[in-house]
Amino acid sequence: MQDITRVYLNGDFLAPEAAKVSAFDRGFIFGDGIYEVIPVFGREPFRLPHHLHRLAHSLEAVHITNPLSGSEWGAMIHSLIETCPAEDQSVYLQVTRGPAPRDHAFPGEISPTVFAYSKPLKTPGVQELNQGVRAIVADDIRWDRCDIKAIALLANVILRQQAVEQGAAETILIHDGEVTEGAASNIFVVLGGTLVTPPKSRQILPGITRDLVVELAGQHGVPYEERSVLREELFAADEVWMSSSMKEILPIVRIDDHVVGNGKPGALFHHCYSLYQDYKAAFRAGEVA
Repeated sequence: MQDITRVYLNGDFLAPEAAKVSAFDRGFIFGDGIYEVIPVFGREPFRLPHHLHRLAHSLEAVHITNPLSGSEWGAMIHSLIETCPAEDQSVYLQVTRGPAPRDHAFPGEISPTVFAYSKPLKTPGVQELNQGVRAIVADDIRWDRCDIKAIALLANVILRQQAVEQGAAETILIHDGEVTEGAASNIFVVLGGTLVTPPKSRQILPGITRDLVVELAGQHGVPYEERSVLREELFAADEVWMSSSMKEILPIVRIDDHVVGNGKPGALFHHCYSLYQDYKAAFRAGEVA
């Protein structure tokens, strides 16, 4: 916590060590809550309306009343950003149903617990971008509402740990013979010059970075499709990428023992990564929202 200077907890800004919640909070007891992660570039939250919309979707899906208005979320986030010295940051937001006697059913009257902080942002280094990373494949053992950004991430944790134990950066998940997403990322493949990513559904999180990559591809004439990706297509792809708010766009050059393409980040990756960085530069300059 040494790189976190201040946190927000239920209306108060506190030192990290002073932040405490009840042991009976349903987030602790049941994992009953949602979260959001927002990158910050040049001290401005990136695509904030998109992130707040996804947060609102997750809250509605689990029947937690949104505790703050859009302007209140924005004010709190900007206040956290001001206390962090880094120009580029990562803001974490978490809302749980709140403290109550342990019972699976929703309690009657209860106030949500709202917790947030900001810390310096760490994006992939030059070596990862130039050389690419390795991934493994595993069965998707998660629940059927992966479109909800829930804090109950034990399955994702186990799947990601499998990658770590094999010296890989990510685990690509397969459900009924089709690619869903990574343990903590969305997945893109390049097939015959066309960028392909699985469509939004209950099986994948609607990634903000994923959506921006698709948006930029459409704006700049990059052929793309949002459709199911078969396991066989994953291993036949010329390029494979992962995307997330923290990883941005990262090339995967090896999956299990299979070499992707020629084993190096591909031409379309370099093109789309450049488009993404150009968009970020325009955002920093105040030219795009």
